Amino acid sequence: MTTKFIFVTGGVVSSLGKGIMASSVGQLLKKQGFKVTMQKFDPYINVNPGLLSPSQHGEVFVTDDGSETDLDLGHYERFLDENLNQESSVTTGQIYARVIEKEKSNVYKGATIQVIPHITDEIKQKLISVAKSTKADIVITEIGGTVGDIESLPFLEAIRQARKDFGYKNTLYIHTTLVPFLKAAKEIKTKPTQHSVKELMSLGIAPDMLVLRSEMPFDKGIKEKISSFCDVKKEMIFESVDVEIIYQMILNLKQQKIDTQILKHFRLYPKQQQDLSEWKELINKIESLQKTVKIAVIGRHISFHDAYLSVNEALKHAGYQQNRNVEIKWLDSTKINAENVGIRLKDVQGVLIPGGFGQSGIEGKLQSIKFARENNIPFLGICLGMQLALVEFAKNVINIKKATSKEFHPYAKNPIIDYLKDGKTEKKTGLHKIKIKPKTLAIKLYQTTNISERFRHNYEFNLAYEKEFLNKGLVFSGYNQNGGVEIMENPENDFFVGVQYHPEYLSRPLRPHPLFIGFIKAVKKFQNS
Repeated sequence: MTTKFIFVTGGVVSSLGKGIMASSVGQLLKKQGFKVTMQKFDPYINVNPGLLSPSQHGEVFVTDDGSETDLDLGHYERFLDENLNQESSVTTGQIYARVIEKEKSNVYKGATIQVIPHITDEIKQKLISVAKSTKADIVITEIGGTVGDIESLPFLEAIRQARKDFGYKNTLYIHTTLVPFLKAAKEIKTKPTQHSVKELMSLGIAPDMLVLRSEMPFDKGIKEKISSFCDVKKEMIFESVDVEIIYQMILNLKQQKIDTQILKHFRLYPKQQQDLSEWKELINKIESLQKTVKIAVIGRHISFHDAYLSVNEALKHAGYQQNRNVEIKWLDSTKINAENVGIRLKDVQGVLIPGGFGQSGIEGKLQSIKFARENNIPFLGICLGMQLALVEFAKNVINIKKATSKEFHPYAKNPIIDYLKDGKTEKKTGLHKIKIKPKTLAIKLYQTTNISERFRHNYEFNLAYEKEFLNKGLVFSGYNQNGGVEIMENPENDFFVGVQYHPEYLSRPLRPHPLFIGFIKAVKKFQNS
């Protein structure tokens, strides 16, 4: 079949949940038997999202092919349960860089380079590329920002042209807007939506569907009014009401038959019987959870929780599976020291130190690791968290007082954590194979000796120290194809595990990651001890 394209735009305000809505639509269409993929057009000019500050833009999400992308791709993967690729993340900077590269190579034969057609053609090529690389039946593309932003204009123009290029029945425009409720007037206001649609239409795009974000349900009179003023059929207008459990969005949109209308527009018929029972069971389980475990997540960017979004979600996924709500105690590592670490961690049942870069707050993390190790508090260290667990062990168990990382002390001789084995400081990213040793905690968690995980790191354990660690009882239970350590565990503790990779990227609501399941199991045991 010819690939179908759904374009999702937003108006009035940001943070309307376009990504969650689009992902929910994708899950509904996938359950109808279609191969669905997703894509994000980001208006910012950065070429490499991996360089964006977590405190401004949230976490960097890494795909199988090693692309460092916007965190929205994490939402897509978790909802859709499909692994995305570099074609799924597109920025203005990448588009302009590609066009300039072509101009330097004389691809344009001396033509004047303009937004139309050169920039818009390059954007449309990204639509075609993601469809080809994934062999998708349906591509859902979210355009970042809101209609009216200067930065978004080339992307909006490109998707306007897409209808002419791909055909009416192969393209669908969904516009999400805010329908605010004014408490003083006790009224729902439709004017912002009317203005937003008018703005979109002034750019040549008439939305086929509207998804209205609201704090509360509204009556059919509101839909009729918006339908009349915005020239959108009433049956193509849908509610996106605030929900406590984000996965409820899938069922809410299904109840309104949004997928039925999309397939009708595309002249498609379902390929299989849609089964949403797993999602219903998950939501019922979440609603019935009564017990809570508290876990400390210790980092530098804790004031902006999106900096650790995938870790947050992975903890929740494992919690649901283990019948526990997970309460996260966010702790700023720069404010932890030897004197107060016991006070800061006294009320938690688990300690997690996620990935990160830079020296700030390192001492607080080392003190937290030491406290968890000495008090048998379940501990999970991810990337930098594992590296620091090794440094702490070297300092306090092996008695290597100058133990450090090359990251913090570039001129250090024989550091515990050194540059990557190939001698480069470039990050190792993407999906890589790992071999797990038998008779270890890791093999009990994974139930297999061969796994694949996503990497994102510059530094790794210095194998020159391997024997010293092993002699003190530490276990290295997972190695990559180059012989580098990927998993460490301390058998002296019930659960003390560090991993060089990022397991949180592969956790799904319906398929929690084995490491996080093991961690939450240990946390439950510690809570009941």
